[in-house]
Amino acid sequence: MLKKGANWNVLLFIVLISEIVVFGLINPRFWNISILLNSFNDFIGIAVIAFFVTFVVITGGIDISGGSIIGLTSVVTGILAQVIGVNIWIALIVGILTGGFCGLLNGIFIAYAKVPAMVLTLGGMLLYSGAALVLVGFSGASTYEGISGFSQEFTNLANGKLFGIPHSAILFIIMLLAAYILLHLTRYGRYIYLIGVNQNAAEYAGINTRKIITSTYVLSGISAGIAGVMLTSYLGSARADFGAEYLMPILTAVVLGGTIITGGKGGVIGTALASIIIGFLKLGLQMAGVQTQYIGLAIGLLLIISVSILGVSEIKSRVQRLLSGKNIKEEM
Repeated sequence: MLKKGANWNVLLFIVLISEIVVFGLINPRFWNISILLNSFNDFIGIAVIAFFVTFVVITGGIDISGGSIIGLTSVVTGILAQVIGVNIWIALIVGILTGGFCGLLNGIFIAYAKVPAMVLTLGGMLLYSGAALVLVGFSGASTYEGISGFSQEFTNLANGKLFGIPHSAILFIIMLLAAYILLHLTRYGRYIYLIGVNQNAAEYAGINTRKIITSTYVLSGISAGIAGVMLTSYLGSARADFGAEYLMPILTAVVLGGTIITGGKGGVIGTALASIIIGFLKLGLQMAGVQTQYIGLAIGLLLIISVSILGVSEIKSRVQRLLSGKNIKEEM
């Protein structure tokens, strides 16, 4: 793989600039800074979850339940605030904690019961989306229309601005900084990488790998909870199907960002760049008049291409290590 991911991040940055140039030439309105900043609302959920799914994938796991947790978090927040009458900010916190609890369930079964991550999170995806639908039914609200009537104060959480900068863009920066510090500047982050490289070696080194792995799923669940709250605030309603189309973009952001699906390598800077690339790609194609179904095709192609490129690079890297006799630890 490209050394320490730095070259890959540079390549992603070049792709992002090229994307801005090309779409701007097609439709000059794309170069409007206000439009670009406001577009963060459309992909902030993808980015926030992708930051912490990156943690999960680096450990060698996978989490495909984030989209369903968004819907469940949205419904829990809506029912508490609009049906039961709980203070909206308390409802918001409970909604986010619900996401964290879902992540905790995922992590416990994966790390302690040794259930394969793909199987468990697939089951979780069905469980959480089903729970959201059941809760909506109990609330008496329409599944299609969802729960609405939120206060202006709450809707401003996602739609407001601070010094002319949309709250969604500010949240993007805050979550990126939090993820970067945790993953790249702390011992906890080093443990995550070591587990991804060799879990047995990490255990022999005295690291509680099960606890670390569980914590990555908790962080992923909390990030999905935050995304669910923000999406509810942005659209002004709580619905069970929120996040249903997020699975592919989240995985694409993580893999396109340079995180190897077999674990041990990756970073949140690449994930952040990939999230913006995906968000601007969708915006640019929409402004170019491309129909919605083809936008999904473009994201799917991005995922396939990035997996192919990084997969070939990883194979070459492993062959070179075998030939040169380098120790894996030298890469970290």
